[in-house]
Amino acid sequence: MCPLLLVLSLALLLPARADRYHPERAARPAAAGSSRAATPDAAERGAAYWYSEAFAAIDERLTEPTYDDVAKNVIMFLGDGLSVPTLAPARTLRGQLAGRTGEEERLVFEHFPITGLAKTYCLDAQIPDSACTATAYLCGVKVNRGTLGVNGNVLRWDCPASTDTATHLESIAAWALADGRSVGIVTSTRVTHASPAAAYARTANRGWENDGEVRAAGYDPAQCPDIADQLINSYPGNQFKVILGGGRREFRPNTTRDEENASGLRWDGRDLIEEWHTQREEAGDLHAYAWNRTQLLDAIANPPDYLLGLFEASHLRYEAEVREANLDKPTLAELTEAAIRVLSKNPRGFFLFVEGGRIDHAHHDTRPALALYETLALDEAVARADSLLPLASSLLVLTADHSHVMAFNGYSRRGNDILGASDALGDDSVPYMTLSYTNGPGYRDHVDGKRVDVTHDSNFQALRWRTHTDVPLDSETHGGDDVAVFARGPAQALFTGLYEQSQLPHLMAHAACLGPAAERRDACNGSVMLSTSVLALLLSVVAALVH
Repeated sequence: MCPLLLVLSLALLLPARADRYHPERAARPAAAGSSRAATPDAAERGAAYWYSEAFAAIDERLTEPTYDDVAKNVIMFLGDGLSVPTLAPARTLRGQLAGRTGEEERLVFEHFPITGLAKTYCLDAQIPDSACTATAYLCGVKVNRGTLGVNGNVLRWDCPASTDTATHLESIAAWALADGRSVGIVTSTRVTHASPAAAYARTANRGWENDGEVRAAGYDPAQCPDIADQLINSYPGNQFKVILGGGRREFRPNTTRDEENASGLRWDGRDLIEEWHTQREEAGDLHAYAWNRTQLLDAIANPPDYLLGLFEASHLRYEAEVREANLDKPTLAELTEAAIRVLSKNPRGFFLFVEGGRIDHAHHDTRPALALYETLALDEAVARADSLLPLASSLLVLTADHSHVMAFNGYSRRGNDILGASDALGDDSVPYMTLSYTNGPGYRDHVDGKRVDVTHDSNFQALRWRTHTDVPLDSETHGGDDVAVFARGPAQALFTGLYEQSQLPHLMAHAACLGPAAERRDACNGSVMLSTSVLALLLSVVAALVH
């Protein structure tokens, strides 16, 4: 064959031999009127921009101290279901909402100098739930799925096994109380839900949030107290100075209606909110109960010594929907500030758990928009705490309990609508979304062997619109991959690398000189802690005089 014919033959063969794993496809035109079609900054086209960006990052690291001092305050932020694939879309959405391309954005906690990875499996499960993970990151022990605050000798539903005190675990909240510090929990879910409950409850079933659930399982609540009862009447929950979230129904009798006309769920006729009031009054504590935003804002302005806030019968509403409907409901950032204002009254410091719990719920429903907006709400709470607490004395840690099966996929151009369709079409010439799930309730039956074009849905891209999934399930599942950990503050360097999730409370305790970890750190000796305590007391006195 002559050379010219050989070249022509190869040219004709090249398209057929293209890399099918990374195909070059023409992008679909951007949707008319797209609000997220910003273009990259022109400066990014040159090398100098990226050199400058890299050198600025190096300088930022070099100026960040390691903070080997003892942490007076510790806040653990928990994004329930905040998988690594959720982070990039959330930061992109934040940038696109501000009119930028978005991919270059950074969330507040992504500025923290230390990043690590935590392994999330349960003692008996490859892919975890929120109970065994909460016990890991709050009590420091890997346990069985569905159980809270009890070791691996207790299986889910085994009430008798959980009554053995030898199986009971202590949380970092209990360690903080033992050191004279204050403790609080804040969540956008019910305060009796799995994540916050691991701070105070010991139970064989995360679902036993009220006595009716215990009875329905065939057990006596006197033998296995429900989670709400433990929070109000058992140690350490009965010593928490801040309890903020949802879940009024778990505390009220089923014969009564709450402040917003929702029925209680308790079968025993007890009103645990009134029991909390009675406890505080008998102890002579300055206390306040809040069920609406106005009352919460008053607590921020005039912090009591004890604050109980239950703002919904069940979970708090999604913040994006609250803003869309212009409802007067508290934000997670406001709940976090209220907690900090109350807990900061203790000169010895505090431990606070803050959960953005509805990221998980949105993912389970395959509603990526709500999941991303809830992530941004959690980021606002982090920003609020970061602005209120001194860097040198306060450790902030953010992580997730488990991942989800949302995929961030396709080959879209920079700045493509993160909540929109990919630039490319499937091989069936039907659009697919940049964010989709491998399983869940967003599944659509194929028509004549072809996928449905979801961009034609009547509610396409509404907050509660469901993206498409591969496997039909009533609820999307968790994922088993690692989750990210971000840290800033004293002993922050401890949180780098890959480690078991159950190390987290021990790392935080080491940084703050709490619990068993304190015995292993030289900085936690009596003289150091005494001087720290005296200094904190002096600073609080000076602050009071200035005020």
